Amino acid sequence: MTGADGTASWAEALVREHESHAVRPGREEQVLERIDRARRRRATVREEYVTMAHGAGGKATQSLIEAIFLESFRNPLLEPLEDGAVFGAGTERLALTTDSYVVSPLFFPGGNIGDLAVNGTVNDLAVCGARPLYLSAGFILEEGFPVGDLRRVVASMAVAAEVAGVQIVTGDTKVVQRGKADGCYVNTAGVGLIERPGALGVAGARPGDAVIVSGPIGEHGVTIMLARGELDIEADLISDTAPLNGLVAALLDACPEAVRCMRDATRGGVATILNEIARASGVAVVVEEDAVPVRQAVRGACELLGIDPLYVACEGRLVAVVDGAVVDTALAALRAHPLGEGAALVGRIGEDPPGLVLLKTGFGGTRIVDLLVGDPLPRIC
Repeated sequence: MTGADGTASWAEALVREHESHAVRPGREEQVLERIDRARRRRATVREEYVTMAHGAGGKATQSLIEAIFLESFRNPLLEPLEDGAVFGAGTERLALTTDSYVVSPLFFPGGNIGDLAVNGTVNDLAVCGARPLYLSAGFILEEGFPVGDLRRVVASMAVAAEVAGVQIVTGDTKVVQRGKADGCYVNTAGVGLIERPGALGVAGARPGDAVIVSGPIGEHGVTIMLARGELDIEADLISDTAPLNGLVAALLDACPEAVRCMRDATRGGVATILNEIARASGVAVVVEEDAVPVRQAVRGACELLGIDPLYVACEGRLVAVVDGAVVDTALAALRAHPLGEGAALVGRIGEDPPGLVLLKTGFGGTRIVDLLVGDPLPRIC
């Protein structure tokens, strides 16, 4: 694994040292202890200005959220930093989430900023265990934006909402001067009803649990990059953007008490989700590289771009941690749904080393999968 700038991370260096048998007895334990101490330090933002990396979903994003937003807004509902807040309202439990979309280009193979905004918010509610009900939609439009394009975006949102079984019930519109935005930005918020007992969260993973992805990864991020036309690469790919609430319901129906957590793998990809699970639960996540489903077109494009597919965003895939005893049941439930036909068991939860993600490579080695550094794929959602 390398950072976005092509340099090897401390994690890779540690594993290389270990595999070359250069680690002195106890040396690896000392290094892992230092890593653990570093991760437990209070987050800080050392940059004077916001950079694109702060929006990539990796280390810089995590620092920005924890050092700026969490520090100011800290409360029990926000503290878990899940995809949505879960709270009580009378006798009901609700989930609330919000997201903003600045994807470039606005229209791409398989979707556009409109259905992406609806699906993304529906998915954040679904992985909280909620049945999505209502959405808001806020538009920031640049002076000169074609009304015809706006109609296309709004029409796609209406179709996506109908497919997902939600309604867009409130919204807002702002227009800024020409050159002060990039055509159209969309913000959506959503509320859903949690009808099942128990709680889901990345802090719930336990040794012996299984890690599942619901299908081939990286299709959305690579599709966006190719749609920009900046690279002389041709591939038959479309975005995987889709509403996951039906797939999530199928999984929860099949394994009602055995699902520990779910996340949709958007910014930062599957690698970021796995790191969040490892860190929050204090466990090791051990992944088999050959078990991770990646379409050949995505793999080839990533190789040309020098990007690991594990860090590339999806918009219609989820990562689930389930009790290892029911993994076959969970996989069968996912594969029976059209959006989960490619579901795969990709790894297991272990005890050691806590807080780290280990990838067993196809060559028989092991490397640490760290959080994303930099922003190799800006503005993909």
